Amino acid sequence: MALVVKSKVKEVVKGMRFSGDFADALDKRVAEMVKEAAARAKANGRATVRPNDI
Repeated sequence: MALVVKSKVKEVVKGMRFSGDFADALDKRVAEMVKEAAARAKANGRATVRPNDI
């Protein structure tokens, strides 16, 4: 499941190119961050992930 939308990444890096594997690596890192944030929320006894969990 892809979390990162390539066209949106292109909008952020206007005028620059990025390799095909960059989007895959970014997607992997985002998934890791979300899992870590969920684990932090759970460890704090919450079922809601908040910005400060990142």
